[in-house]
Amino acid sequence: MTERRRLLSAGLAAAALPAATLPGDVALAQAPGLQQQAAPPAAAPAPAAAPALPYRAHRIRTPDGLTIAAYEYGNPAGPAILFIHGFAQAALSWDRQTRDAELAREFRMVAYDLRGHGMSDKPVGNEHYRTARFWADEVKAVIEQIGLRRPTLVGWSMGGRVMGDYLIEHGHSGIAAMNWVAAVSSSADARRWGRGARLIGPMGSADPATMIRSTVAFLRECFEVQPSASDFETMLAFNMMIPAHARNSLGGRAADYERELRALDIPVLVTHGALDRVVDASMGRYTASVVPNARLSEYANIGHAPFWEDAPRFNRELAELVRGARR
Repeated sequence: MTERRRLLSAGLAAAALPAATLPGDVALAQAPGLQQQAAPPAAAPAPAAAPALPYRAHRIRTPDGLTIAAYEYGNPAGPAILFIHGFAQAALSWDRQTRDAELAREFRMVAYDLRGHGMSDKPVGNEHYRTARFWADEVKAVIEQIGLRRPTLVGWSMGGRVMGDYLIEHGHSGIAAMNWVAAVSSSADARRWGRGARLIGPMGSADPATMIRSTVAFLRECFEVQPSASDFETMLAFNMMIPAHARNSLGGRAADYERELRALDIPVLVTHGALDRVVDASMGRYTASVVPNARLSEYANIGHAPFWEDAPRFNRELAELVRGARR
């Protein structure tokens, strides 16, 4: 409305000017006896082309009716890797893997936003988050609907629970290998949790200031080698995409996957930072101790996110794992 008034005032002001003050064609239009011709409307500018996405987007439908956002990178003909992020994180957590040129040349990589996170559906109700079968079926749906052939599963932190749920419900015959990255494999021993885990409860506070403050603190605890200010801003943004109801519903269920871990006969790499303040390094040692022939790779001076804090080493070891599983 204000803009219409401005244009009207401008038009009236122009009409009040003497004809001699107007440029050629307009002056003629003001001359007596001549009919003023309306100027042809200016052509609307062409819309800017959408930037090319660095991934192939997928919308996955789960058996319980949710839509899950998944992102595919790399070589469509290469061995498949499926990345599963942790609590309050997102597919973007794996940026230093999915955007790595060497990995992209060789491997078909998919990362997805878990239910309640990122661009995926965020249903209300504990049953959507505390039912192991739903998590397992979500992984299976991603694998089948994208067409991943015996992928290597890479699970970070809470992503270990998701991989454990998959093993319980679907076994390991459909996967080539596993990488447990600072991953939860058991809730039996409270000493395997770091101090950062104490922030998970306040992150679900109904008070927004408490939620934000706790999320910032939790994210800081995830890193010994801290991210840049720009990277931290991006991470904080996607950490805030998970609503309070989903944060609170994610708790309250036990993790017991020892029987499934002991039955594994595929290559397994256990990756853990020695200075992890969220999931203690003893969790990784436990996982490696119960999986037959597992390889433990412990990173000195690294925290809860070895794939980010020392991406070159992580990417090299992951590539070796996937190649070895294909022999």
